[in-house]
Amino acid sequence: MSTPSNSPHSADNPLEKLQGSVERVTFHSESSGFCVLRVKVKGQRELITVIGSAASVTAGEYIECAGFWVNDRQHGQQFKTISIRIVPPTTLDGIEKYLGSGMIKGIGPHFARKLVKAFGAEVFDVIELTPERLLTLPGIGKKRLERVTSAWAEQKVIREIMVFLQSHGVGTSRSVRIYKTYGEQAIEKVRENPYRLALDIHGIGFKTADTLAQKLGIAPDSLIRAQAGVRHVLQEWSNEGHCAAARDMLRDMAVKLLEIPAPVIEEGITAELVEGNLTAETIDQHEFIFLTPLYRAEVGCANHLLRLNQGQPPWGAIDAQKAIPWVEEQTGLTLSVSQRAAIELMLQHKVTVITGGPGVGKTTLVNSILKILKAKQVHIALCAPTGRAAKRLAESTGLEAKTVHRLLEFDPDIFAFKHNEEFPLELDCLVIDESSMMDVTLMNQLLKAVPSKAALLIVGDVDQLPSVGPGAVLADIIDSGRIATVRLTEIFRQASTSKIITNSHRINQGLLPITHNAQDLSDFYCLYAETPEEIFAKLMQVVLERIPQRFDLHPVNDIQVLAPMNRGGLGARSLNIELQQRLNGASEPKVTRYGSVYAPGDKVIQQVNNYDKEVFNGDIGVVLSVDVEESLLQIQFDERIVDYEFNELDEISLAYAISIHKAQGSEYPAVVIPLAMQHYMLLERNLLYTGVTRGKQLVVIIAQPKALAMAIKTQRSQRRVTNLISRLSANG
Repeated sequence: MSTPSNSPHSADNPLEKLQGSVERVTFHSESSGFCVLRVKVKGQRELITVIGSAASVTAGEYIECAGFWVNDRQHGQQFKTISIRIVPPTTLDGIEKYLGSGMIKGIGPHFARKLVKAFGAEVFDVIELTPERLLTLPGIGKKRLERVTSAWAEQKVIREIMVFLQSHGVGTSRSVRIYKTYGEQAIEKVRENPYRLALDIHGIGFKTADTLAQKLGIAPDSLIRAQAGVRHVLQEWSNEGHCAAARDMLRDMAVKLLEIPAPVIEEGITAELVEGNLTAETIDQHEFIFLTPLYRAEVGCANHLLRLNQGQPPWGAIDAQKAIPWVEEQTGLTLSVSQRAAIELMLQHKVTVITGGPGVGKTTLVNSILKILKAKQVHIALCAPTGRAAKRLAESTGLEAKTVHRLLEFDPDIFAFKHNEEFPLELDCLVIDESSMMDVTLMNQLLKAVPSKAALLIVGDVDQLPSVGPGAVLADIIDSGRIATVRLTEIFRQASTSKIITNSHRINQGLLPITHNAQDLSDFYCLYAETPEEIFAKLMQVVLERIPQRFDLHPVNDIQVLAPMNRGGLGARSLNIELQQRLNGASEPKVTRYGSVYAPGDKVIQQVNNYDKEVFNGDIGVVLSVDVEESLLQIQFDERIVDYEFNELDEISLAYAISIHKAQGSEYPAVVIPLAMQHYMLLERNLLYTGVTRGKQLVVIIAQPKALAMAIKTQRSQRRVTNLISRLSANG
């Protein structure tokens, strides 16, 4: 082996070959394939650090690689590879490591030892060719044998897909998902149209599919690429909340991203319109392009709201002058003038909106209306967009409340809701709480299942962040002027003692929060810091020491850090790594997948709706156990325990810190919000207002003064591009 030199590959530093067994996988990114390996090389006493790219790599495997030596200032000497070829292990020690790595379900470290002891180097052949011989081992029954052999076969096909993808420059453990989606035909389907991956596989975006397409020889200016690219651009635009884009703007965005001439992009848009993936509509004399499902959802929302708004309320005529004193007597609460007017309005209309900030008596009002309607034997159902919000609604009303998904009864077999126009919900009145979170697609699914005779009460705070999904449904309904709306503004006396409530209204009016730094305890604090580093240090101190000591709140269960964004030093991702280390760093066993480490006790959040598991985007839970033998991780969400296979862990992420967007509809005993100028793109009044209103007992803002002022002052003028207002108004 020649002496390592410091320069990258050059005439003085020729390519070298290196072979050895992988002792440890220090880091492996499933998305990019980048890995850092510790490798045992023959004749070398110390392990060597190898960096490179591999689709999948497991301890115990043997690698052959070509590369050159570099001397990294931080990490010392490393072997930087240009190519890594993986060979199944041949030594008994390597085989045991390989089998015990958790890559084959049913074989963990303990069982791997047994197998190698019994069958030695022939163990792979035994599993593949004569698996019945495994039955001779103690602890192996038919069931376990089946699991091992089917996992082995699946692993083999996945390996083939991986090798295929890797040979075309895509290192990815998404291979498992590709295999699960397309089965044995995965390779030919990908060859035929790699862009289908971006549509069909969670976690594979257009860029990955595009790289693959180029490697497979699909021309950069081909129509198939233009079509996929246009759809991708519109999808990205809708991820920002818009339902449509002006055609010329869509064309320009696609030309910029894809570097394809405008005429080909135009052809792509037209082809997508012909295929029905996109829909065009003229708005204010301009042609706008919708993703077809969003167009249908928006048209559906308008039609269903107008349908439900017709006719007489199901409870007939109720005399408000008698009902209001009766309900005040029942509850022992005196209603304000605005609340009485609201009840009167609600009793006369089939569809009503109630909006207003915290402490203005929305809950009292809803409870009063429900009491009046219940006395008239009206069949009422209550729902909210998230599990947390539904739970709060149930607690505040004393009635059963469900998530929208549970109310509509999602059926994973047909991947659709059981309740729809043909099979409507059985109810006379539906209450939707936290309706600012309802995007246009979910609102359409819900409204279509409400029977025409029924009434609808839409409750929410229109000043909060709009829904994560596309649309601005609550704001559009209010602004259309077609639906009866009550806006409550008066803060009730008992709520006015809460600094959280008074300051959230100040923020909403564009004023700085008032904080008293006296020694007596408050429920709202603003700590100022000059630099991001100082914010970080104060945040750690507040979460780990000050709040637990002064308020007796648990740092994991009771405190939620809410960051304006995910990226950056004060984003949710890096705060999570640091908080995990300090709050749960010693917990074992650990599992690393998709760039994150999880161990029992970790606080996690579900990132996508999983209807099979009945866990939804935004649900927060705690890791109960990590089983390396079975490749299983268990998470407790409220009262339920849910199993995750290791390859499903891209659906969750750590939740010591989460984005304010993800916290919508939830409440926490204490919230801590860092605000720095590095977040300036996202600093906005409704973001801060939403964050502050999540705190029940305590809110702490740790901010650069300029960042706080900017957040309160900024109201993005750019409204979401939707056409719901005119759809509601036009049909008048």
